[in-house]
Amino acid sequence: MWSPDAGRALQPAPLWRLGFRPFFLAGAAFAALAVLGWLLALRGWLGDWQPVGGWLTWHRHEMPFGFGMAIIAGFLLTAVQNWTGQPGLRGRPLMALAALWLAARLAWALGAPLALVLPLECAFLPALAWALGRSLWKARQRNNYPVLALVMLLAACDGLFLAGLVCEDPGWQRRSAFAALWLVAALMSLIGGRVVPFFTQRGLGEQAPSPSWPWLERSILALSLGAALTQVFAFGLRPQAGLALLYGALGVAQALRLLRWYRPGIWRVPLLWSLHLAFFWLVLAAFGAALWHAGLIVDGSLPLHALSVGGMGGLILAMLARVSLGHTGRPLRPHPAMAWAFAALNLAALARVFLLPFWPQPALWLAGTLWMLGFALFVRHYGRLLCTPRADGQPG
Repeated sequence: MWSPDAGRALQPAPLWRLGFRPFFLAGAAFAALAVLGWLLALRGWLGDWQPVGGWLTWHRHEMPFGFGMAIIAGFLLTAVQNWTGQPGLRGRPLMALAALWLAARLAWALGAPLALVLPLECAFLPALAWALGRSLWKARQRNNYPVLALVMLLAACDGLFLAGLVCEDPGWQRRSAFAALWLVAALMSLIGGRVVPFFTQRGLGEQAPSPSWPWLERSILALSLGAALTQVFAFGLRPQAGLALLYGALGVAQALRLLRWYRPGIWRVPLLWSLHLAFFWLVLAAFGAALWHAGLIVDGSLPLHALSVGGMGGLILAMLARVSLGHTGRPLRPHPAMAWAFAALNLAALARVFLLPFWPQPALWLAGTLWMLGFALFVRHYGRLLCTPRADGQPG
């Protein structure tokens, strides 16, 4: 069994001591830079520069599979150490995994040949799954196998996207990217069901967290997986009246769980209200998808951006701020600027989802600017923290 004191004398540089450090820092910086590149490309300000597949293909791929997977990797590589008692990936193996992620991002953005992009991209998620699965298997942590299964499903979606790229089939690309977003929602729901009640209880000083309803957690996971499957098999790409029931049920289940978590005191604690708002965006995304399938709204991208900007982006930023403090031995009191970062991210989602149908260009630029501000503030106030040793002298 691994002890926190083991190997204290042979620690690598702080940035490479645990997965959250390089992947949170690189993922947050990439989130801001990728949206900046997307906005500049839409304005035609990048000249003849074209990433692999063109800018739309790049945007569809890189937000879930580039940005999203970096943060998921950082979180899971850190969490698996707590789950299993096994040492987390660190040192040269962690450097190699981070370098693989970065190489794929650069190759894609710089328009490298597919013969280079494909192996780099195909290798990252399987390598991550192997690192996670190795620790889970050693500790016989079967209750966490669903997390590993979701990572493998995300790898399959990435493979489908790459197949669409090779075959020049935009439909396959859309199916895989949209399915990945709902798989990320499933992963968010699985992890959130474990940590949000606990975080809320600790943040408000309550005696015990809200008791979970196992049937509700299983229902949310099953419905989220069903939503992903509707995208993979293409019939979710166009309005289907029957699917309004699936997404409506998912919205009801997410709303019921969020109401059980809710405490009025969360609004005093930025690390809590940011988490709860992220899950509220998941509710809106599910209900928005239900309305689109029912033919009551025209633009199907609106619920997808409620999911990706408000839900995924909001939860990522909230978790970055909390996990980075906890795992570097700091008190759970973020820099005051992070409250503005959380607010900016939620305002970005409001602009992208609710303003864009009325003022497309101004709303898009407003949403992008606020998104960049949120992640830039994280990099500004957490970058040094992630590159320095723990404040309590412990390894990690």
